[in-house]
Formats: sequence, structure tokens, C-alpha cells
Amino acid sequence: MRKLLNTLYITNELAYCALDGENIVILVENKEVKRVPFVNFENIVCFNYLGCSPALMGKCGENGIPICFLRPSGRFLARVTGEIKGNVHLRRAQFEKLANENGQACLKLAQNVIAAKFHNSRHVLARSIRDHSDKIDVDAINGTIRSISASIEAVYETRDIDSVRGYEGECSRKYFGVFDELIIKNKDDFKFVNRTKYPPLDKVNAMLSYFYTILSLDIQAALESVGLDPYIGFFHADRSGRASLALDLIEELRAYLVDRFVLSMINLQQVKGDDFLQKEGGGIIMTDECRKTMLTSWQKRKHETITHPVIKEKIEIGLIPYVQANLLAKYIRDDIPEYTPYICE
Repeated sequence: MRKLLNTLYITNELAYCALDGENIVILVENKEVKRVPFVNFENIVCFNYLGCSPALMGKCGENGIPICFLRPSGRFLARVTGEIKGNVHLRRAQFEKLANENGQACLKLAQNVIAAKFHNSRHVLARSIRDHSDKIDVDAINGTIRSISASIEAVYETRDIDSVRGYEGECSRKYFGVFDELIIKNKDDFKFVNRTKYPPLDKVNAMLSYFYTILSLDIQAALESVGLDPYIGFFHADRSGRASLALDLIEELRAYLVDRFVLSMINLQQVKGDDFLQKEGGGIIMTDECRKTMLTSWQKRKHETITHPVIKEKIEIGLIPYVQANLLAKYIRDDIPEYTPYICE
């Protein structure tokens, strides 16, 4: 099993990253503020404006370590990677298998992944009833659970991708329609009305969008590590510059990895209302300290262990994208008859 290393998050907007021997050096106003061993990390995510030195980018490229540049809000800017590696035969098989959007392979993958998304979303709602039935509208949440359950069956009766997209959109609206019920602490500060993205218009949406981006980068790195092309997907339409396959696989993991994490941070009062800023135009972003707090908790969460329901092995949560990427690669190669998405238990 692959070993999970850490992700280095550069949250100081004025920081500059450089290389000194086998160490990554963080400079602020030309003064060294941190030095960390290069070998400890498998990803670098930068929210800084000054960027990284060519020497550091070159060493990361040689060692297959992607560097991702994001705005402080979490909006993706660019990604630096080294030479493309992987089995050319696997990529050819991927292109052939996923060439026809409404072909059997794409449709079956979409049905399985979206059904798993529904299941995991339902699990988050049911968990809230189990833990906080005295503080939430149980009838409203149970009604949404029943609706989502019906959609799991209905999605397998579809005959084209657009129909799957229709069910996905409908269930997402219903799920987020009761999401505010799952917030049981600091309701005044963390009121959630509906899902807003570009820009996020409240504090909850700011956290969701931020960590959906972080998770999608992890998934993209996982897909590349097994030799798949993250830009050739089966559910999200192809678009220049969009890692469609990474966006496809995030669907099954959103609720379990990100939604639960954000709810925990709010309900355990690890974030506060004044941890956020409003930008011109109404968009909400986290303060630098809030990002540090949440990314530290996110990193700890990734190192917690679970038993993966498919491979039946104990793995760190942060390795789930890599296991799923491997399962998808095996399906693309016809080593297994079907791709099994991650379903939380």
C-alpha cells in the first residue's frame, strides 16, 4: 500500500518558496521563516502571490510532486507538474472506453458514482439524526433521506448521461435544502440558505468550496499517479483546462470527506464568525489564521484510519483517492468487470 506523506500548504500570501539542498525554505520579505525537509511532502499547495523558485519547481517536477497555485479564496489558478508518466496503453484504453458519453462504460460509471454520492449524502443526514435528533427537524431530514433513497434506484433506470445529471442536480438541491439543519452551533454566524459557488456568499459555502478544491487536487494527483489522464472524464463534459475525471470522482467523496469535515469544524466550534472576511462584490473568504486552523485539522483527518470497504484493508483516509484511482484504472484495463465507488459505512 502506498505511504501517505504530507501536503505542504503555503497560506501566507507574502511568502516565497525556495530550495536549499534537500530542504524547502519559506521566505517572507527575504527572511527565512521556516525550513522543512523536501522528502516529507507529496504535494505543495500555494495560496501566495510570489510563488516558488524555478529550482524548487524543477525538483518537484523530477520527483512527481505537483505544485498547485490557488487564490486565497481557494479558487484554482494553475498547476505545475513534471514530465507526464504512466502507461500509454492505459491512457489509450481510457480514451477508447470513455470516448462515447452515452456509451455503456460512461453511463455505468456515472450511475455508480452518482448513486454512491446519493448514498454518502444520505449517510451524512442519517448521522445527524442519530447524533442530534433533539436539535434538528427530523421530519424534514427524513423526507430528504427518502427522496434521495428513491433516486438511488431511479438513477440505474436512466439511459443517458443527461438523465443522470438531472437526478444529481435534483438531489443536490434537496440535500443542501436541509443542510442548515445539520448546523447546531453558532447558527447566527453560520446560517446556510443555499449552495453558492463563484463566489461563495456565506461562511459555510466559503469552507465547502475551499475544501472541494483541495480534495479535487488530491484526486487529480491520485489519477496521474496511476497513469490516468485527469482531463478525460465520463460525467462532467470535456472542457479545455478542466480536470473532468477528477471532478467525476470527487462526487462520491464530497459528503463523506468535505461536508462532514466542515460540519464538524462548525459544531465543535473550531471556527468562529469573525474568522471570515467579506470581499467587494459580496464574496466570503477565510482569514489567514482560519485557513491555517482548518488545513491543520484537514491534514490530521487525512491521517485517520478506516477499513476500505472494497479492498478490506486498513488505510489512512487521505489514501482513499489513490485506492479509487487504482480501482478505476483496473476497470479501464478490464482487470475487473466494474468500478466500485467509495461508500461510507
